[in-house]
Amino acid sequence: MGGAKVAVSFYDLYTNATLAAMTGSTPYGRIEHGALAVEGDRIAWVGPEADLPPEIDRAVQQRRDAGGAWITPGLIDCHTHLVHGGSRAREFERRLQGVTYEEIARKGGGIISTVAATREADEASLLRQSAPRLQSLLAEGITTVEIKSGYGLDMETELRMLRVARKLGEQFPVRVRTTFLGAHALPAEYKDRPDDYIDFVCREVMPRAAAEGLADFVDVFCERIAFSPAQTERVFQAAQQLGLPVKVHAEQLSDMNGAALASRYNALSADHLEHLSEDGVRAMAESGTTAVLLPGAFYFLKDDQKPPVDLLRKHGVPMAVSTDMNPGSSPAGSLLLMLNMACIFFSLTPEEALSGVTRNAARALGLSDRLGTLEAGKIADFVLWDIAEPAELAYRFGFNPCVGLIKNGELIHREVLKPKLHP
Repeated sequence: MGGAKVAVSFYDLYTNATLAAMTGSTPYGRIEHGALAVEGDRIAWVGPEADLPPEIDRAVQQRRDAGGAWITPGLIDCHTHLVHGGSRAREFERRLQGVTYEEIARKGGGIISTVAATREADEASLLRQSAPRLQSLLAEGITTVEIKSGYGLDMETELRMLRVARKLGEQFPVRVRTTFLGAHALPAEYKDRPDDYIDFVCREVMPRAAAEGLADFVDVFCERIAFSPAQTERVFQAAQQLGLPVKVHAEQLSDMNGAALASRYNALSADHLEHLSEDGVRAMAESGTTAVLLPGAFYFLKDDQKPPVDLLRKHGVPMAVSTDMNPGSSPAGSLLLMLNMACIFFSLTPEEALSGVTRNAARALGLSDRLGTLEAGKIADFVLWDIAEPAELAYRFGFNPCVGLIKNGELIHREVLKPKLHP
């Protein structure tokens, strides 16, 4: 009689690297002379190469020399609007002439102008326009990206945007998380009837998006040019009934207590936050809500009100960093540039900035049990960088040192590493 088959593990082993595990008490979770073993799509072991367990060493089927590179977790862009039609370059010119973002929005520009262009684009066109935006992120080591709807503001286009986001995740080596942002702005057909529009969002569009499996989260723009706290709460209640976690655009232009409201619904994140009060910070700390900082929008809108980073630190609120890639206020295709901006404009340290696109970005998407750090049992998403120190990722701009990308344990690309020129 044949005995039961015993499963045998085989590993890919990455050696000759310095690891920024983003865990532990050392800066960046630094591990010198590090090694990382991958089994299937999971990290099996992380540590100094000298401590590699013999049973793993014996079962290595592929040894990969990292060439002295640094290895970090795969980067995560946790707040984007990259699926949309058209451009808003003309509005950019108007703002340079002194017209404010809020004035443009109130006169039918802003989000509404992108809505018109997105409604006109069919699925193939949206996919074609969005793909290069995604590719710019992937080139910089992004392995996970969040993509919002919100430029349709009707049933057909909102669902189309979410379908395109899902297709991008199927066609490119990236993990896509989708967010239904039907409450992004008031469409022209609902002028002066915002409560009716919220009824439409909550009773018709959101249930359809949920039923078709198109939305992982629900978001609302809670702001004086968008939706009131009462209207925002109605959306949160509807999302809660559908079992969808919530997020919020809050305190970007004014303090409407949107972050505190979202915290009562255990929001995964509150994003922007330039006008966030200490009461709002406390509410986020109590609920475990992550603050998502968006320096690209701060820069592009020439804002002078910064998020209360010192208060967020004081109360232990995790800070994520994202591109906010969108056509109107942050047409940014570089997450690495956002690291630099977060340090320069918001006074984050380089380590805080890198945490913001790894560990804390994973928290903002409810993925911290799977992503964001280099730990055994987590998904094998990581990046190889030709750098001397991880601070270089925030220090330089217009510079991409990514030389290797691994997603789900598979080597996506690996450039030939040249000898290091660092002293």
